Formats: sequence, C-alpha cells, structure tokens
Amino acid sequence: MSESYKIRSMSAAEVDDAVAWAAAEGWNPGDRDAQCFATVDPAGFLGGFVDGRMTASISVVNYDDSFAFLGFYIVTPEQRGKGYGYALWKAGMEHAGDRVIGLDGVVDQQENYTRSGFEFAYCNVRYGGVPTPLEVSGGPEIRRIGAPDAELLAFDAAVFPAPRPAFLEAWVGTEGHVAFASYDEGKLTGYAVARPSVSGTKIGPLFAVDAVTARALAAEAVRAGAPGDIFLDVPEPNGAAVALAEELGLAPVFETARMYRGAAPQIDLDRIFGVTSFELG
Repeated sequence: MSESYKIRSMSAAEVDDAVAWAAAEGWNPGDRDAQCFATVDPAGFLGGFVDGRMTASISVVNYDDSFAFLGFYIVTPEQRGKGYGYALWKAGMEHAGDRVIGLDGVVDQQENYTRSGFEFAYCNVRYGGVPTPLEVSGGPEIRRIGAPDAELLAFDAAVFPAPRPAFLEAWVGTEGHVAFASYDEGKLTGYAVARPSVSGTKIGPLFAVDAVTARALAAEAVRAGAPGDIFLDVPEPNGAAVALAEELGLAPVFETARMYRGAAPQIDLDRIFGVTSFELG
C-alpha cells in the first residue's frame, strides 16, 4: 500500500464520481441519486486517495444512533488487491460505531461480508424490462405529491429501520423524481417514487399496505416513467411483490444479499414492494 494513501470524507463532486463508478459496475444508479444521498450523512461518504486521486469509495451512512447502511464499496480495477479497499472498509466501520449496519451486497461477496460480522437476512431481486401497462379499476385514491408530509414520514418510518426525513425531502422533491401517494378514506396507505436512471426508470421505494394498493401505485409510477425499461428491486420473501413484478412483464436481472451486522431490524417486508435503493437501503 502506498504511503501516500489517505482516507477522508468525499466532496460533493467526489460523491458524483462514486455514483459514476457504480454505473460503470452495472449497478444502474439514478441520475440524481448523489445529491439526494448526501443529505443524510455527508461524513459517511468516504474516499481513499493515492497521491490525491480517489481510488476507493464506501458509504456508511448513519441514519440515527442505532442504524446505518453501507454502499458504494468500490475500488478502481487497477488498485484492487493492494489493501486500499480493506483500509477504507475499516474506516467505514469506525464511522458507524456500534450501530446495526445493513447492506445489499452482490451474492458472490456474501462470504467476505460474513467474515466481517454480517449475517444474511434475505435476497433482493432487481426486476427489469419494458413494462406491461396495468389496468386499474377502483382501488385507492392516488395523488401526485411534491414533498413528504408528516403522515408520509410516519408511514415510511414504520417500514424503514430508521427515520429519514431529510433524505425523503430530497428524494420526493428532486427534479425528475415523480412521487405518488395512495389514500383510503383519506388515510395514507402507501407511496412510490419513479426516477430516471442511467438505464431506464427505477421505481423505489414502493411501499404499500397491500398488493392492491401497490399495484395501483405501480401503475401510476410506470406511466410517469420515460418509455423503455423499468426497474423494480423486490424483496424475494414478499411473494406479492414478486407477483407484481411478473405481472408488469419484468424479469430478474440482478440479485443482492441483504445482510446486517448486528440484530436485523424488525421490518414488515409484506409492505415493501420496491426497495428505495441498494446503496442507501
């Protein structure tokens, strides 16, 4: 390892670079993911630099005092196998402290994550393709929204392992992102966000109280996306979510292992029809 190797928090431009690396790895991030991600914990985006040039990245984003999520763990191909990634990994773990950490890792790295204290929880599967339009009659009221209100923040906090108001403010309100919420007799029952990505449109999150609501939200999100491919990241244990992806005419294109260091959060997978992102959970 070069003596010039330094680890520090990334600048906004360097976070953009990490997102570009993720795109090059085939992870298909959203066009404006970087500016949303940095709202949560800017100090959690760490880069490793050799002679001032970033050669490795990781994000270990602390959502609150008990939960963090890990992503963007990438080393440039020419610098792999030299210890830079592992040194950065340790710095990320130190940033999280004793928090529970979640990650969505590529399946062939599962053994390595296990050695670092992570335990497998379930698989998330990315479904993609040109969607089949869904015909919806009746069902919940769907409204387009431009910002999360208190009711939506409370709904999200009951599904995601930690409150994330700053992130959702950016995620819902960012230019190019289109968000919908569903209501039953005036009560919020789910929401979805569609956003442009390097390839096609990604839908996430897609959270709903039941399959009927998720289907109605998905229909609106698909219509809001640009023509072409749609991608939906589905928790494999949620059979209704898998069925919805298949009804949309999508096929599995990628799979991750959701793993946790520490006690896995108690979340209701039956309400998760689409993961927000593999990078931030």
